[in-house]
Amino acid sequence: MGEFLISGPAAVATPQHAALSLLLAFGLAQAIGAVYVWTFRGMSYSIGLVQSMVIGATVAAMLMLAIGNSIAAGIGIAGGLALVRFRTALRDPRDMMFVFAALGSGIASGLGAHVVALLGTGLFCASVFTLTLSEFGSQRRFDGLLRFSLPITTDEGDVMKVLRQHSTSVALVTLREVAQGQAMEHAYQIRLSNPKQRSSLIVALEQIVGIQDVSLLLQEPTVEL
Repeated sequence: MGEFLISGPAAVATPQHAALSLLLAFGLAQAIGAVYVWTFRGMSYSIGLVQSMVIGATVAAMLMLAIGNSIAAGIGIAGGLALVRFRTALRDPRDMMFVFAALGSGIASGLGAHVVALLGTGLFCASVFTLTLSEFGSQRRFDGLLRFSLPITTDEGDVMKVLRQHSTSVALVTLREVAQGQAMEHAYQIRLSNPKQRSSLIVALEQIVGIQDVSLLLQEPTVEL
């Protein structure tokens, strides 16, 4: 019967190689964390997440150095990590990608693929900067619910003219009598191409004779933080 080789001898990294790999993982993870800070556009910033990127990359490099080419060591470390349950939930997929990038740089550094770690981190950081500056994938739509009261004797043509000048689309939602039948309350669903047109729209409507109770409730279907 042939012999089944479970694992070969583990390749022990020299102190110089181990120090270089760990320092490289530490530096690359810091660069990724700095890019995350510079390009952050949310509301719930977490310093713990940024520090976890650096720590996680260093730990990943350490594990790769410890495993070497030993299959048994890899199985043992994988089994040990399986006992640890990470319950931290990342609400933003972008944060998850930064964590993966930091871990990837640490793994590549620990495996001795220093060129791959440097080029991969550089490309990742450049991609993040490019996507952030170009606002790739951004879909800015400013929808609003406009309400106002208009006397029955007032011509609605002036109102519609103002609405078409300040919005890209107008749709009547509700129309009902108020003030004992002396006025009509209008509710329109409008879409603004530019959020700066909100104030000018309200001012233009208030200049119409007889119009009252003008209010605009913004309803942004795509909230970009």
